[in-house]
Amino acid sequence: MSQIRQPAVAGMFYPDDPAVLRRQVRDLLAAAESPTEPPPKAIIAPHAGYVYSGPVAASVYGRLGRARDHIRRVVLLGPSHRVPFHGLAAPSSEAFRTPLGDIPVDTEAIAGLRDFPQVQVRDDAHALEHSLEVQLPFLQEVLGEFRLIPLVVGDASYAEVREVLDHLWGGEETLIVISSDLSHYHDYDTARALDRATSVAIEALAPERIDYDHACGRTPVGGLLQAARARGLHAHTLDLRNSGDTAGPRDRVVGYGAYAID
Repeated sequence: MSQIRQPAVAGMFYPDDPAVLRRQVRDLLAAAESPTEPPPKAIIAPHAGYVYSGPVAASVYGRLGRARDHIRRVVLLGPSHRVPFHGLAAPSSEAFRTPLGDIPVDTEAIAGLRDFPQVQVRDDAHALEHSLEVQLPFLQEVLGEFRLIPLVVGDASYAEVREVLDHLWGGEETLIVISSDLSHYHDYDTARALDRATSVAIEALAPERIDYDHACGRTPVGGLLQAARARGLHAHTLDLRNSGDTAGPRDRVVGYGAYAID
């Protein structure tokens, strides 16, 4: 029996009932605009509970519908919230499970990372991590079948992340997804100003202008922006809100942004 990474935040960050979850994801996507532009090569999406960040995440996932027939693998990076370590953590699992089913891990691609000193196999970094998990039901709904390359990012440099992304970049069959929220626990107006500045930095492909505490996924975001800049790509802000706009009070908010890189 293959090793499966079990969901850790189903029933907390998103529904654990498959029918309820699928309906919620579809409703979020239906409420988001679906532009006719070609789907992006890479996206940045938030990772809070769906009631808070789901509408913002749907703003960028809605761009992927036309890519359903050709995206066959997803490189998914998000920050570690629970386990401190250096570098990037790959799983030994052969699949990641959500209430919507199992997603096969691209074990061949994972094996191909063994020569990168910054990559290590650490199932403990994946076991309770939500930053990757909350992206999966959206990906399952918009893409259908695909293979997953999930990497949790710890204490790493932008260059270390970029090196791995460059190796995994691929062609139109590969989507890069970076999971990150923005500022945390400021008042509403302060958060809006900070998050606007972060969005300007992302659009400029200038990770050096993103303060450490203004995006929890700053490191994987930075690696992506460096890789995008080297390829002459562009970043676009599709949505920028915070928990005060979606489902929470405005005295201590968390910022959420959705970005497309193409």
